[in-house]
Parts: sequence; structure tokens; C-alpha cells
Amino acid sequence: MSSTYFNDIWHQAQHECELLSTIDYERQHQDVETTVATMNAAVGSVAADADAKALLQSSLYEFYLRYICLSNRLEDVYDNMIQPQKRQLVRKLLDACLGRVVELKHDLVNIDLMEFSYNDDVVERLRLTPMETELRIPRYFLRERQQELEFRKRTMQEILVKLGWLEEHELEETVTTEIEAIRMLQMHERARQGRLRAHFMKEIRILKEKGKSEERSEKERSDSGLLAAMKIQKMWRGHTARRITRRRKMEEMILIGMLPPPPAVVKERAEKLEKLQHNEKRYQAQALYGEQFEERQRVVQEEIRTKHGASMKEDIADEIRAWVKDCYEKTGKLPDFPSEDQGGSLHIFSRPGTESEHSRSSARSSKESRKTKDKSKSPARSGDLNVNENQEEEVSFQPAPSVCLPDIRTEIDLFNDTWRDKDETGVLCQAAYEDMIYNDKYQEVELEFRRAVDDVMRQEIELLQTAVGKKVKKSSKKTRRSGKKSKKKKEKDLTPDRTTESLYEELVTNGIIRKYPELRLKQFLGDKALTARNGTNPSPGDVRQILTEYCILPLGSEAIHNCTPLIRSILLAGPRGSGKKALLHAICTEVGAVLFDLTPANIVGKYPGKSGLIMLIHLVLKVSRLLQPAVIYMGDAERPFMKKIPKTDRTDPKRLKKDLPKLIKNIAPEDRVIFVGTSNLPWEADQKLLQSVYNRFIYIPRPDYGAMSHAWKTLLQWEIPVVPFDNLVINIVSFRSEYSGGISNLDTSAMAKISDGYTIGAIDACLKEVMTCKRKLQLRTQPLTNAELINVLCSRDPVYREEEEAFESWWSKTPLGRRRQRFLELEEERLLEEQAQAAKQGNGNKKKGLN
Repeated sequence: MSSTYFNDIWHQAQHECELLSTIDYERQHQDVETTVATMNAAVGSVAADADAKALLQSSLYEFYLRYICLSNRLEDVYDNMIQPQKRQLVRKLLDACLGRVVELKHDLVNIDLMEFSYNDDVVERLRLTPMETELRIPRYFLRERQQELEFRKRTMQEILVKLGWLEEHELEETVTTEIEAIRMLQMHERARQGRLRAHFMKEIRILKEKGKSEERSEKERSDSGLLAAMKIQKMWRGHTARRITRRRKMEEMILIGMLPPPPAVVKERAEKLEKLQHNEKRYQAQALYGEQFEERQRVVQEEIRTKHGASMKEDIADEIRAWVKDCYEKTGKLPDFPSEDQGGSLHIFSRPGTESEHSRSSARSSKESRKTKDKSKSPARSGDLNVNENQEEEVSFQPAPSVCLPDIRTEIDLFNDTWRDKDETGVLCQAAYEDMIYNDKYQEVELEFRRAVDDVMRQEIELLQTAVGKKVKKSSKKTRRSGKKSKKKKEKDLTPDRTTESLYEELVTNGIIRKYPELRLKQFLGDKALTARNGTNPSPGDVRQILTEYCILPLGSEAIHNCTPLIRSILLAGPRGSGKKALLHAICTEVGAVLFDLTPANIVGKYPGKSGLIMLIHLVLKVSRLLQPAVIYMGDAERPFMKKIPKTDRTDPKRLKKDLPKLIKNIAPEDRVIFVGTSNLPWEADQKLLQSVYNRFIYIPRPDYGAMSHAWKTLLQWEIPVVPFDNLVINIVSFRSEYSGGISNLDTSAMAKISDGYTIGAIDACLKEVMTCKRKLQLRTQPLTNAELINVLCSRDPVYREEEEAFESWWSKTPLGRRRQRFLELEEERLLEEQAQAAKQGNGNKKKGLN
């Protein structure tokens, strides 16, 4: 597709984003009552309290879905657009929109009091399919860090090879000596003589058989030859006819969609699709124009410094001196010069009525200063639900103030000023515009020189104040001493003299940093929910979505991480085989993160003693900050907080019990680090201690019929990598589409119904056990039957109802579950009061009627 096509999509997306952000900005500055009244006026009715909550949820969910669709379009534009200056603007707007999606998700969680939100009416009104509402992970997370990830992968490979944990597969040229060459010749010569001897013995055996057989007449021999020729001809014609018929039937079944296409066709289609989606030429053009843009920026910046540096400094200094003189003449006092934190001289001339004729960057810089000021004033948002535990009984549904919305409006204003009306007809080259480079760099150089001149002018004003006898007022106020010391102490570096490479190698050697299989999140089998569901029974697509919003987006982009609510830790809970470990590996793969494994069984015997444990925590925190993004993982997350440890357990799981809360608190807001735990038995832990470590709790239930049917079809027929579930590892589908003739008659719908209660991990293990190499070779003659799979599946334990009830009971004790339970109780009390009042009114009306 051409650059004009993506440019048109970009302009359309910008227009939609402007309309959407305007409405969103108006709603942000309204309270809940005003918003509900506005929506009631649009509907033409008056809503009750419960309906008010539904209206507010509907409004937020509509914004949420529209921002998702907008982000997906902008991601497609950014991935395919070539012009570097446009890509910069699209990237900033994309990050801001993705951040707004995450903010709205947190607002929806506070309203629904569930991790998963649904509203079928909004989806129907916007005319969206469930697949269109799934948030797409930006491709630039990995593509723009490709060299870094390849270098890290090579380093890991070299360390593992050096330790002897991996075999080095390298082709080495073998130097053959004379003796080895003689032996090789002897071996081949003996083999040749053996073949000749075998052929000679075969001829002798044939001659003996001919002698024993009776002599046949010449006529019989001719008749037997004719019969043999006719038989061969008959068999060949039958074989050819059957092959043609079978091919025609196969083509017909493929045409109507009853059979999958052959592997060669599937591979060819996949290659074409991959070329369309990942156009290497376009990526190469992006890199080339990007390098030219950066080089041109450096050249222009040096030219401006050389040509205009001296005059620029003089103009700024004269401007400030004129302001000082003017203030002194009007007030008779020397003014106080603003500090660098306040903006320096730029703060003076950005006031109304004091704009400078010489300053070309005051307007743009004042926008940036207002933007940073607004950000600094906005309250910090936390993704930890434990901080809202001590809230009032009346639940507030007021959405939190947005940090990303001002960024969206700033980028829209910049687009309107620069690109909306720009005439690009006939411009085929996608190189950067020179005038825009010059203007941007002129502003940067002017700000740089202005800071230097401000420092000089502060000293001059101080000297003048001293000369006129005024006490110099220090810009930095001394903080008043208090009896209490600062709570946050500066963390002591226990390894100040060691390099990052040595620390990384030490953690890899000790097995703390682990190599993980590369899995994509879309390989977690299952679609999004087609209709509204209970919050404790999400579909696999909903689980993918929430992990994208909570983990992948904040880890993948620093801009998104800085403007979204902070989530330091997440617990993935679910039955064995539900895919918790696969989701962990998918999170690491999607952002190229470093994986630290603090599972109790993994750290047993490593870094012994109290000092060793302190060093372990220090190394994990330090290296994770140096190699961001990073994921710290703990399997069997309930074991450090279990009330009673089995005597047979030798892993000392309570070793990290006291240090885990400290480790989570030491993850700073600017660190792109997240702690992920997995658990099969979360109810066995002390819930108070467990909730002090984890901010969010995600329950992954067993798959329903739709997800199970999709899994059976995928595992049986598709030629794609299959996700490993927990400890079950499988790299590729055990049998390819070339064996589809042996599995096409298998009733996957019946198997999905029969396997109700099992996890996809159990199905995957079942298929691995059934489809051995011998059985795959027999598929052409002996098709796969349901009985074979059922017999193996019956030997595995399903997810029993008691286990599901235990998970649901545990989730109701989490912070979000308790808040939801409290809200439902309040709603029930309110409904009972309304019914009682309605009954009293009814009795009063009856008495009046009798009188």
C-alpha cells in the first residue's frame, strides 16, 4: 500500500481523535451527577441510582472501545508510515491513546468492581465485533529493540554454552590425516565388494529356482507375459482414475471449506500474508529515512550554534537587562529572578503582555511548561486495590483525572498547526522537511543558550542587589528540620565496583535469570467473549486483553508507563494446565523482557544465609533496573505464606516471606519492572500477607465449550506453534496438515463436549500421548478415532466442581472481591428499603379508599 493511503488513514484518525478527546475532556471536568443528568437528557428519562451507575459505566465503556479502535488504527499507521517527522507525532499520539485505554480500564474496574467489563449494548451501538474490540500490541515494542534483543540472546547463549548447559552447534572443518583417509577408502571398498557378492549370490539363487521349475512351452510363456501386461495395465489405470477422483473430491471439499488446504497452499498463503503485513522494504526505508533525519538534525543544530549562537545570547541578555531596568524604574526595587525550576527568564516573558519579540520559542515552550505543571499537580494514580480498602460505605464512581488526555490534546493541536492543511500533492519523497527541522532545532538551541544566560544574569542581579544594599534572597529555600528523619532511605549499593555484564553472568550462572520459550500472546488459544459474562468466568480473549493492559503496555513503552496507574505485582491463579506459565512467557516475549525466577524450588541452596538473601534481593533489583523491561517471577506463590509447611518440603519456601513485601515496595514508579506470581492453590496462603505482596489478582478458569472446541480444532489441524501450558512443553503441533486425511473425520464438537471440565493443557498432553510417531504414520490407513483420545483423557484428572468453588471463594476474599461483596450488600439493603416504603404507601392508599 502507498504512503498516501496511510496518510489518509492518519488524517481520518486524527479527526476522530480530536472529536473523541473533546467529548472526553468535557466529561473529565464534570462530576458524576452532571454526567448522569446529561445522559438522562439525551435518553429522555430520569435514572435511579442503580441506573445512574449503569449509565456511567456505559459512557466509560464507549470511550474505552473507541480509544481501542483508534489505537489499533494508529498502530497500523505508525508501523507502515515512512516519513520520520510524521512518525514522531503518530508515536506520541499512539502512546497517549494507549495510556488513556489503560486509564479507562482502571476506571471501569472501580465501577464494575470486577477485573473484566462487559456491555453488549455499547458494542452493538458502535457496530463492533468482539475481534475488533481486542487491543493490538504495538509491533514497535520488539522491532525497535531488535539489535538489543539479539545481542542479549547471543550473550545468554554464550554463557549457557560456557557452562555446558547447551551444546554448541557449529560446523567445523575437519582436517583428515593420511591414516584416516586410508581407513575411509578401505571401508567404502569393503562395502562395494559386499554389494557385489550379494548380487552374485542373488543370481545363483535365481538360477537354482529356474532349474527346479518345470519347463514351460513357448506358447504358455507368451500367454503368461500377455496376462501380466494386462494386469499391470489394469492396476495402473485403476490407480490413475482413483487418484484423479480423490484429487477432485479433495478440491471440492477444500472449496466449500470442509477440509483444510494442503500444507503447500497454507505455507504459500502464510508467506504472502507475512510479506503484506511485514514489508521488509518498508521497514528498511523507515530505518534509512530515520538515520538521514537524525543526521540532518545534528548538522542543522551545529549550524545554528555556529551562525546564530553569539547574536542569540546577546539578544536574550539585552532582553533580560531591559526587563530589570524597566522593573527598577517602575517599582524602585530590583526584581527577583525566577529559578530554573520555575522556568527562568522564559517564565517572565510567557506572562500575558510580556511576550518578547526576540523569543521564537516562548509560545511552544509555554505550552510545554503548562503541560509539565499540570502533570506535576495531578495526583498520582495507583493500580494497587489494597490502598482503597479503608474506603467509605458509599462507593464513589467518579473517574480519576486523566494524565494522558492533555498529551492527546497537545499532539492534536500540533497536528492542526503543522500537518492538517499542509499541501503534499506531488511530494513522493518521504524525506524530512528542512524548514521544520530548522524551526525545531532553533527552539532547542535558543532554550539551551537561555539557560546559560539565565545563570549569568542571576549572578549579575545578585551583585546589583548587593551594591544597592539589599540582602540577597536565595532562590532555594532551606527545608525546616524536623525531629523525624526521612522515611525513604537511599538504597545502599552492595556491588558498586561490578559491571552490569558480570552481574548478569552471575545471575544466569545461578539460574536466577532464565531463558524462556518465545511465545506470542495470541497463541493463548481462545476468542473474546461474544456476550456479557460473570467477572469470575472470563474468556481466554479477555485474559489476553487484561494482561496486555496491565503488563505489556506499561512494560513495552516508557511513555505509557509514566502516565498510567502503577501496578507493581500481579498474581495469576487457576487450575493446573490453565496456561499461567504460558502467559508469563508471552508477557516476556511481547516486550523482550528479562525473566528473573525467584521460585522457592529454584533458589534453594543459592545465596545461603541472611547476608546471601540480602545480596540476592539487591542483585535482582539492581539488574532488573539496569535491563528494563524486566519480569520477576515466582511459581507456587502461595507457598511462602502457607500457615503450615509439609515436612517433606525441603525447599524452605518461607525464606522470602519477610523480604517479598520490601522487594515490591522498592520497585520505583519509574522502573519498568513487574512481579508476577502463579498459584494453583492460592487459598492455602495467609490472605493478609498474600495481599500485601500482590496488587492485582487474575483468575484464569477452565475453558468453556467454545474455547475447548476452538482448542481441539487448532491442536488437530492448524500448522502453528502451540502454547505450553504450565509444565507441559510442546513446540509445534505434533502432526501436520499432511495427515489431515486421518483426522478430518474426527468429531471435534463431540470431543469438546466430552472433555468439558478439563484444561487445554490436559488436552495437549493427551494428544502428545496418542499421536506417537508410529501412530502418525498409520493415519493414512487407520484414521484417528474419538475412542483413542477418550481412553487417554479418562486417565487424567479434570477440574472438579469443588476446586472451582474453592477458587471462587478465594476470589471473593481478595480486595476487589470484598469491595464487590460490600457493594452488593448495600444494593440489597437499598432495594429492601424501597420495597418497604412502597408497601407502606400502598397500605396508606388502601386505608384512604376504605374511608
